[in-house]
Amino acid sequence: MTTPMPGGPTENKPLHFIWICDCSGSMAADGKISSLNDAIRQTLPEMKKTAENNPFATIFVRAIKFSNGAEWINNDPIPLKNFSWFDLEADGVTDMGKALSMVADAMKIPPMPASRAIAPVLVLLSDGQPTDNFDAGLKKLLDEQWGKKAVRIGIGIGSDTDFDVLKKFINNPEIPPCKADNAHDLISYIRWASTTLIKDVTERKSDGSKGDGITPPPLPVDNGNAPVW
Repeated sequence: MTTPMPGGPTENKPLHFIWICDCSGSMAADGKISSLNDAIRQTLPEMKKTAENNPFATIFVRAIKFSNGAEWINNDPIPLKNFSWFDLEADGVTDMGKALSMVADAMKIPPMPASRAIAPVLVLLSDGQPTDNFDAGLKKLLDEQWGKKAVRIGIGIGSDTDFDVLKKFINNPEIPPCKADNAHDLISYIRWASTTLIKDVTERKSDGSKGDGITPPPLPVDNGNAPVW
C-alpha cells in the first residue's frame, strides 16, 4: 500500500519555456550563431534530467527566431522529453519587436490556461539592437496576463548588445541581464537558464511570481581558449 505524502500529493502544473533567438546577420560573425546552437544542444540533456526530477512541473518548450520578421521554430509547445534542437542560421535584420508580438499571442488565454500553471520562462538571446518597433512588441507582451507574470531573462551575446533593451524586456530591477563575452559564457548562462532557473521558478508560487531575487550565477573561470566577441 502506498503511503500518502504529507500534506497530500504533489500537484504537477504546466510550465512553458520559450527560447527567443536573434538570428540577424551580425550573429554570423565570430561564430556566435554556432555557439548558440551548440550551447542549447549541449545543455538540453541536462535540462531534461532536471525536469525528470521535478515533481512540480511538466515543461513544454518552444523556440522562436527573429531576423527579417520572426518565425516559430516549432509551431506548438512540445513536451520537453520530446524536444530536439534544430540549428539556426543567421542573416538579415533584427525584428525583435515582431518576435515579442508573436510570443504575446502565445501567452493569450487560450492557448494558455486561465490559471493553475507556473509562470512561464522567456529567454531572449541577442547580440545587437532591434530594427523594428521593439516597444510595441514588448507592450503587447506585458499586456497579457502570462506575459506579465513570466520570468523574463535576457542574455546579451557580445559587447554590441543593447543592454538597455534587455533591461526593458526583463522589466525587473532585481534580475540583471546576462552578458556573454564568449562561447564559454554563453554555455554557462544557457545551462543556468535551462536547469537551475527552472528549478527555482517551479518551487515558487505559480500565482504571479515575477522572479524576484533571481540572480544569474557568477561565471566559472574560463581556460582562456574562448575568443572574445
